[in-house]
This record gives sequence, C-alpha cells and structure tokens, in this order.
Amino acid sequence: VVDANGRSVPLKNLYGEQKAIVVFVRNFLCYTCKEYVEDLAKVPKAFLQEANVRLIVIGQSSYHHIKPFCSLTGYTHEMYVDPQREIYKTLGMKRGECTNVSVQSPHVKSNTLLGSIRSMWRAMTGPAFDFQGDPAQQGGALILGPGNEVHFLHLDKNRLDHVPINTILQLAGVKTVNFTNKPQIIDI
Repeated sequence: VVDANGRSVPLKNLYGEQKAIVVFVRNFLCYTCKEYVEDLAKVPKAFLQEANVRLIVIGQSSYHHIKPFCSLTGYTHEMYVDPQREIYKTLGMKRGECTNVSVQSPHVKSNTLLGSIRSMWRAMTGPAFDFQGDPAQQGGALILGPGNEVHFLHLDKNRLDHVPINTILQLAGVKTVNFTNKPQIIDI
C-alpha cells in the first residue's frame, strides 16, 4: 500500500504488531464510501488506543487523493491506497454490483440519485476529471493481527453492503460509538 506522501508500506506492517480494523472502500468519489468514512472518523482515537487497535482505510486510487479525502470526510486515522488493486484482487473483492442482495448501510444518509449526483460533481470539479479508482470495484472490511491472524472478513456485495461500524468495533474489542444525534436512553 502507499501512504499520503507516496511511500510504499507493506500491508503486513499495518497489522503485524497489533490488531487492526482494515476497511477497503470502493473509491474516494463514491458517496456511500464517503458517508461511511465520515462515520469512521467519529471513532475516538482514545477508544482505539484503549483496545490497542489500529483503524485503517484503504482506497484504490493515487495517493494524491488521500489528503483531500481525509479533509472532506474529517477522517484523521490511518489511510492508504492500493493503486493497482492488488490486495483487492488477492482478497477476492468483487467488481460490479450484486443487485439481488437487499442491504442498506446504516451509515449512508443520501439517496441513490442525490448521492450519485454529488459523486459526479466532485469528479467533474476535481483537479483532473478522475474517478479516483475503478468505479466498479467493491470494498470490504477485515480485522487482522497481530501476526497472521484473520479475525473477521466481509466482502461487500454492492455499494450499500458495509458492515455496521459498531459491529466491527465490537468484534475487535473496541468500545462502540453512538452514530445518531439522539441521546441514549437507559432503562433501569
């Protein structure tokens, strides 16, 4: 993978010494990925540090797109890219949409039409008309490490098939986050 400064980092270095939640996104212009990463940005660093877990997002475009995407989403955790989609292919992540699966990510707020228009607008108004990765590529989520342990693997079937973030956090032993703006009600 490649970091925001263009330096190559072996994937194994991201989870070799400590457990890591690794989220692969479709592309940086995808509205569903943007909204999912906006919610990942709400995971407090303190929660991750307390559980000794890293939170990593990997995209499939040029590393030049990392900093603008982090700025757009408010994401301050680790982010890398796999510009040739080698890891996506190795993990068997799908290309194209599986439409016979009815799923709805709890982290996607936009409807399909409005979200698609926003994605196209960002592509057209960017420095170069650039889809920032293969628009047909699907993503996924893993919990890896330390070492060669794979604790969890989910391959997205379509753009709305994200694993709920609190599910991933729970599986990794990290405190969950209230993603709604509603106060929590505690029954006694």
